[in-house]
Amino acid sequence: MPKKPPAGPSIGYARVSTQGQDLAKQRATLREAGCTRIFEEKVSGAKRDRPELGRLLDHLRAGDVVTVTCLDRLARSTRDLL
Repeated sequence: MPKKPPAGPSIGYARVSTQGQDLAKQRATLREAGCTRIFEEKVSGAKRDRPELGRLLDHLRAGDVVTVTCLDRLARSTRDLL
């Protein structure tokens, strides 16, 4: 069996769809979950170009754990998530 890399830091991703919405609740939940860094943005999930999500993906290393408050923060559908 291949060795499993040790668990790395927990990295959060928070997103709201409109400028009128607030990231505070997601940010607090991610901090409580132990996230050492949180990438956040205000952009519709329908947009494929989400700069902070791209930065998060570039930042990840083997063993890192991505944490979100809800899967719909990452993608609007299972197809988009995959």
